[in-house]
Amino acid sequence: MSNHAEVHFSAHTPLISQRHPDKIWIHSEKDKKGPLGNLVLDVPEATPVPFPIYQFTSTEEAETYHVSGETEGKISISSDGWLFLEQPLEWSHDKNHHLDIEARSADGETVDGPYSVVLQVVDVNNNHPVFSESQYSGHVREHSPAGVPFLQVSATDADDPNTLNAQLRFSIVNQIPNPGNGFYFGIDPDSGDIFITEEGAEFLRARPSVTYSRGEVRGSPDVLKKKFEDYCIPRNNIPLENNPFYTCIERAERREVNLLQDPDYALVVRAEDLGGGAPNALSSTTRVNIAIVQNLWVSPGSITIRENLEGEYPMYLTTVHANDPTALYKLVQKERLSFPFTISVDGKIYVTAPLDREEKEMYTLVVLAEDEQGVELEKPMEIHVQVDDVNDNHPVCDEAVFEVQENEPIGNQIGVLRAYDSDKEGTLNSFLGYTLLRQKPTKPFDRMFTIDQANGEIKLANKNLQRKEVSQYELTFNVTDGVYTTECKAIIKVIDINNEIPVFEKKEYGTHSVPELAEVGTTLLTIKATDADDPGTGSSRVEYHITAGDQHNLLAIEVDENTGEGRVYIARPLDYELQSIFSLQIDARNPEPLIEGVEYNENATTFVVIQLLDVDEPPVFEVETLNVNVPENITVGTVIMTAEAKDPEGKTIKFKMEGDEHNWLELDADSGELKTKAALDRETVEQISLIIIAYETGEKSTELQCSESLQMLVDIQLLDVNDNHPKLQKTQGFICVQDMTPLTLTAVDKDADPYGEPFTFSINRKSPNFEIKPIDGTSAQLILKKKPSSDLNATVPINIKDNAGMGITQKFDVRICNCTKLGYCYIEPGAHSWKLGMSGTIGILAGTFGFISKTDSLKSLIRLKRKTIQTN
Repeated sequence: MSNHAEVHFSAHTPLISQRHPDKIWIHSEKDKKGPLGNLVLDVPEATPVPFPIYQFTSTEEAETYHVSGETEGKISISSDGWLFLEQPLEWSHDKNHHLDIEARSADGETVDGPYSVVLQVVDVNNNHPVFSESQYSGHVREHSPAGVPFLQVSATDADDPNTLNAQLRFSIVNQIPNPGNGFYFGIDPDSGDIFITEEGAEFLRARPSVTYSRGEVRGSPDVLKKKFEDYCIPRNNIPLENNPFYTCIERAERREVNLLQDPDYALVVRAEDLGGGAPNALSSTTRVNIAIVQNLWVSPGSITIRENLEGEYPMYLTTVHANDPTALYKLVQKERLSFPFTISVDGKIYVTAPLDREEKEMYTLVVLAEDEQGVELEKPMEIHVQVDDVNDNHPVCDEAVFEVQENEPIGNQIGVLRAYDSDKEGTLNSFLGYTLLRQKPTKPFDRMFTIDQANGEIKLANKNLQRKEVSQYELTFNVTDGVYTTECKAIIKVIDINNEIPVFEKKEYGTHSVPELAEVGTTLLTIKATDADDPGTGSSRVEYHITAGDQHNLLAIEVDENTGEGRVYIARPLDYELQSIFSLQIDARNPEPLIEGVEYNENATTFVVIQLLDVDEPPVFEVETLNVNVPENITVGTVIMTAEAKDPEGKTIKFKMEGDEHNWLELDADSGELKTKAALDRETVEQISLIIIAYETGEKSTELQCSESLQMLVDIQLLDVNDNHPKLQKTQGFICVQDMTPLTLTAVDKDADPYGEPFTFSINRKSPNFEIKPIDGTSAQLILKKKPSSDLNATVPINIKDNAGMGITQKFDVRICNCTKLGYCYIEPGAHSWKLGMSGTIGILAGTFGFISKTDSLKSLIRLKRKTIQTN
C-alpha cells in the first residue's frame, strides 16, 4: 500500500460518523498524537479497519510521512502523519511489528527520523476453549472413597496464556441420570480432575455382573453356562441365547468393551475462560461417559461369634473377594497373642478353635490381596471379630473380715461382701444375687445379720451382741449368677465397746533438764498409760497429746505400738532465749469414741516439766556473706558498710577484721563500721576479700576463736574510674631518609572499659613535617611527610586520649638521619648531640635487626652490637 494513502482522521469528530469516497472520519483521543520519536504502541487484535493508531507530528517542514518494516501490507501512514491499520492484526505469542517512520520533504528527502516504532498486538478474548477429546470415558468402582480423582478432562485456549482470556475453569453442567437432583460427581475447577462426591460414595452402585473365581476365564461359553446353571434355579429348559439371564450377561460383557454404548452416567462438563463466571466469557462443553464397576473388595462388616462354640473346626466365618480373580489372600494379625484364624485361596475365612471372651473380647483381622510376586492388588481390609459372651464363669468371692461393736445400732452397715464374675460386665451373665445360708454360732439369735440380695451389703439385724459370749461369727452366703452358684464366707468380729479410759502410771513425771543445743529427735523421757478395754482394738489403743506448755510446738510424742509407751522427744530446735521451761500437760486418748456416759478425767492426764540448760552461744551475723561495690576514687574516711550481729545471750559484741593486705581499710571494733583510711586503686587489685569476726565481751568472756558460725565474708568490688591516661610505651625513635618508614606509636591505659581503649592520637598543632594515622585502638603511625635536606632531631607533641576523652600531650623524640646499609643511623665520631642511652641504643638495634638477612650469622649480630656501643 502507498504511504500517501488518501485516508484522513480528525480529532474533532466525536464518533465514526460517515464515509466519503476519498476519506474516512474517525474519533481520536488527544493522547493519540505527539511528536515523531521512538515509541511502543498497543493495538488490539481484530479491530475494525481502518483503525487510527497514532498521529505523528514533526517540527521540520514535512510534506509526507513514510513507514517501512514489518507492515505485512496491513499498516500504513497518511500524509498528515496518522499511522493506521488497513487490515486487522492477529495476536500470536511474542509477536510484535517493528516499524521505521520518517518525515520527508516535497522532493522526497528525509527531514526527520527515521524513528523506531513497535506495535504490540494486544490479545482479545476471541477464542473458545477446546477440549483435548470430543468425549471422555472412564470407570469408577462402587464404594470408592469420596474426593479421590478417577478421570481428568483437559482443554486449551488459543488466547494469550498470560491473561484471563486463556484462564479456564471447569464445571459440571449436568448429570444424566440425576436421581434426587443430587450430583454424584464433582470436578476440580482448576485441574479438571473428576471424583465422586460424598453422596456418590453412598449411593453409587454397579449393575449386576458376573463374579469370576480364580482360574475362570471371563466370557468363556463354558464358564457362562456354569454361571447360568449356578444362578438359574430351577433351570429353564430353553436355549441359552433366548434366556434373559444369558442375554443380560452377554450385554454386560460387551459393555465392558465399549463404555460409550451403554454408560451408567453421562456428565456434561463445561470449560469457561476469563477465569469463569464473567458475562462475556467464552465456553465449550464435552461429554464424559462413566461406568460404575462392581467392587467386590468390600468388608463384610463386624462378625460376632459366641465363645466356646461347639462344632467342627475350622469353622467358616465369611468370604472376601478381590476384584482381580487371580489374587492370593493372606491374613495378618495385629496382636501378638494367639491367632486362631485362617483364610483359603478363594478368600474364605475360618476360625480354627473355640474362642474365649475372657481371654480376648475382640480380634482385628487384616486381609491382604496380593499377586504371585507379593504386590498388593487391593488396600488392606480390616475385619473385626467380636466374641459374644456366654455364662461360663462361676462367681468368686474375696476374703471378708468385718468388725462390729457390742452396742452397734440395728440396721447399721457392717460391710459389703465383695464378689465378682468374669463374664461380660453389665449383662445378666455377671449379675450376682446374694443369700445368707448359715450363721455360726447361732447365739443369742439365729438371724443376727442380713445381706442385701442385689449388692451384698451386710447389716446388723438384732441387738444384744456380747463379746464375752461370742467374740466372732462365721457367716456362709450363697452367691449366684443364675446359672452357677458359689458359697462364700465372712468373719464378723465383735469388738468390745469403749467403756474404759486410759490411766497414766504416774500423775507427774517430775522435772527433766536438757541443753538448749540438743539435737532434734533427742528423747526427753518415756510415759505410759494403760486401758482396760479389749486388747488390740481401737477402744484400748492409747494416743498421747501435749495439750499445754508447748505453745511453739517444739516437742512431740511417738507411740510404741507394741508396748503402748509414749516417747517424748525434741521435734524442732530449742531456744533458751525463746522459752526456757516447758510445763507440759499430756492427755491420753482412744481413737474410738467413748460410749455415752463415760468421760475422760484426771486419771487420763499427767504433767512433766522440761527445763532447758542455757549454753553460751557465739554471736550470729545477720548475713554470712556480703558483696559491696565501691568506686576506687571514694573519699578517704567514707563508711563502706556496717557489720551487724547479735548475741543470743545479749552480751556486748566487738568486731575485728582480717584480709586487708594493702592496709587501705579500718574497722570500728564497737560499731562494726568499715571505712577507708587510704586511697583505693582498682589497677592494683580489683577485689578485696575480708573476714569480719564478731566476739563477745564481758567480765568472764574472752575473745572467741574464729569459726564459721561467728564470722562474715565481705567481698569489696572496686569500680573503675577514669584515673589513668594513656601513656606511650616508647618516647624515642628514628626515621631513615632513604625509605621514610613511619614510626609505630603504642600506648597503654591501666583503666578498664569504658575508660581505656580505643585511643585517639593527634598532633597538638598542625605540623608541616609530620602527620598521624591510626592503626588500631592502641596504635598509630607517625609519618614524615617530606624528606629533610639534612639530618635533624625533632620533638613531636603527641596528644593521646582514651575512650572517655581523657588524655595529655606527651613528647616523642624523632631522629631523622641517613642510614647505613644495615638500617641504623650513621653517627660521626664526636657527634653526640642526640644521644641515646644503652636501652635506647639496644631498642634501635632491635629495629634494625629486621633489615638483616636471615642468612647472617649470630656472630655478625654480636659484632654489630659491639661496634654501636663503641661508637656511642
